[in-house]
Amino acid sequence: MAIDPVLKAILEAFPMLFGDLGTMTAQEVRAVFEQRDPLPGEDVASVEDLLVPGPEGPLPVRVYRPEGAADPAPVVVFFHGGGWVLGSIDSHDASCRGLANRTGAVFVSVDYRLAPEHPYPAAADDCYAATCWVADHATDLGVDPGRLAVAGDSAGGNLAAVVCQMARDSSGPAIVFQTLIYPVTDLDFDRWPSMEENADGPLLTREAMDWFARHYVGSLPFTDDPYAAPIRATDLSGLPPAHVSTAGHDPLRDEGAGYVEALAAAGVAVGYDNFATMIHGFVGFADLVPTAGEARDRIAAALRAGLA
Repeated sequence: MAIDPVLKAILEAFPMLFGDLGTMTAQEVRAVFEQRDPLPGEDVASVEDLLVPGPEGPLPVRVYRPEGAADPAPVVVFFHGGGWVLGSIDSHDASCRGLANRTGAVFVSVDYRLAPEHPYPAAADDCYAATCWVADHATDLGVDPGRLAVAGDSAGGNLAAVVCQMARDSSGPAIVFQTLIYPVTDLDFDRWPSMEENADGPLLTREAMDWFARHYVGSLPFTDDPYAAPIRATDLSGLPPAHVSTAGHDPLRDEGAGYVEALAAAGVAVGYDNFATMIHGFVGFADLVPTAGEARDRIAAALRAGLA
């Protein structure tokens, strides 16, 4: 199916191009990314910025509490996208507000360390540490540790999947649900037809994925490391129930679908939606494009049910 016409018109009016990634440093790409003015998000009852202990020092997190949240409330630890190189709690502020309002859950967004200054496994370690902190400080946060989920988009979806594996392997927090939004699940991009079909984007390209992975994992033998590429785990049993969302015009579509199949084969309850007219990053357009808003509502409904 063709790209949603409203979304296509926005992309044509405001092209989002980084230029030749082969000649740009991570710092230069960040400068371009940060020139964008993020859309204002919805109002929530409260927003609080905190510093929590991380593996290598204080770790910023932002806590969103929606109106009418239960006491204690379910809680979602959220990891932003950006190829492990870009993004922040600010870049995904509107996404967290919108999802918090639609789930009734407190969202804790994590400002994990970025590559290449902090390569793999820094981001994964930070996200796991933040999830442990939330579980350990549930009473202080006014949340229910028995209804703790993780969520993320793109590289953040990768990190959410990895945190679930880390928690299982280390007898860590009892995560009850994982929401993976157009996640990176593999780092061998030649395996997946959508990498070729959607190699030129929009918004995310095959060239960009190669660039991001190179900055995150460098020359490590990353393709068989499940904490970098979660689909490579030899055992996916015992993981929390999941909901995975992909986009029809996204290079990452097929590896997201592949992770759904792998989870199901391991006996993990998993729901799946492929939004055929959407592109990578569609949740960021949810307040501008009606079909993207409907997709966000479906993601939130699945998460709300998983936390019930």
